Amino acid sequence: MARNPYTDLPDARFWRRAVAGVPPFAVDPRPAAPFPILPTDRVATGGSCFAQRVAQALRDAGYHYYITEAAPAGTPPDEAAQRQFGTFSARYGNLYYTRQFVQLFDRAYGAFRPELRVWPREDGRLVDPFRPTVEPQGFAHADDVEAAREAHFARVRELFETLDVFVMTLGLTEGWRHRADGAALPLAPGVAGGVYDPAEYAFVNAGAAEVTADLRGFLDRLWSVNAAARVILTVSPVPMIATYEDRHVLESNLYTKSVLRVAAGEAAAVDPRAVYFPAYDIVASNINAGRYYAEDLRSINDAGVRHVMRCFLDTFTPGDAPRAAAPPIASEFVGAAGVICDEEEIERSVA
Repeated sequence: MARNPYTDLPDARFWRRAVAGVPPFAVDPRPAAPFPILPTDRVATGGSCFAQRVAQALRDAGYHYYITEAAPAGTPPDEAAQRQFGTFSARYGNLYYTRQFVQLFDRAYGAFRPELRVWPREDGRLVDPFRPTVEPQGFAHADDVEAAREAHFARVRELFETLDVFVMTLGLTEGWRHRADGAALPLAPGVAGGVYDPAEYAFVNAGAAEVTADLRGFLDRLWSVNAAARVILTVSPVPMIATYEDRHVLESNLYTKSVLRVAAGEAAAVDPRAVYFPAYDIVASNINAGRYYAEDLRSINDAGVRHVMRCFLDTFTPGDAPRAAAPPIASEFVGAAGVICDEEEIERSVA
């Protein structure tokens, strides 16, 4: 048989051998030649709701899940969870789209000070517009919001400067910004605080070029304070809960995930310290026929998380390193309790 450029390619390059010829739960599209994660490495997370599932799986797998903003001593576990201590590595709440990552860094290091300082709630309490759900009781005074924010920024700086691995989970391209200075918000005003005024706030839907530029900008910032940091970029397989675009939510969701997937791949290609891990590809692919989604067709069940983490462990754990035992490959059961998703406030606000 005549030779051609495809003659000697490995099985992973061919759909029939790597997908159609493999049981769905065993498909493993791991990235090539990634960096290892050692048991002593400080692994941090940030991003959308799915990042919380990743964080719990990292803990369960025996990784050193790194937290710089822990609950004060003596805080009851239920209260700590409600106030989102440990939800992410620092208490920044959900970071749904890439401009939030860039501006979190710039705000923490004093390079960007948004005009927007507080949001009022209907009950008269105040919240931080950039993490409006981290304090369920809210704040009584604007000075309290500022003090909590500055304490938070100190922990964010500590995180960025001392982490070894940062797992970023990208969730959305749609979002809201303050018109005065472009400050990116996790939720629309009026959902969990603030008052919606179209003259003051603008809806945005970022394209691939903007998302890629944001990702590269954040990576450059992170490496400027921590040159040894390694970054794993992922895209959340959780569909968006609502779209503000004048079109069906299914179309908007496909646009969002496509843009994020392209941007993550392009950003990860520029430096060996960054790699794209295909969590989205594993869960949302047609090969699984939706079996990794719960009845709401949005929540990811434990079977999906286990598949993702099996591939994650095989990808990043050196062969001679100790690791937790992998779960049975066919074990499947649903369970997403305890995941905090700010985006769900949208549905609650219009119920």
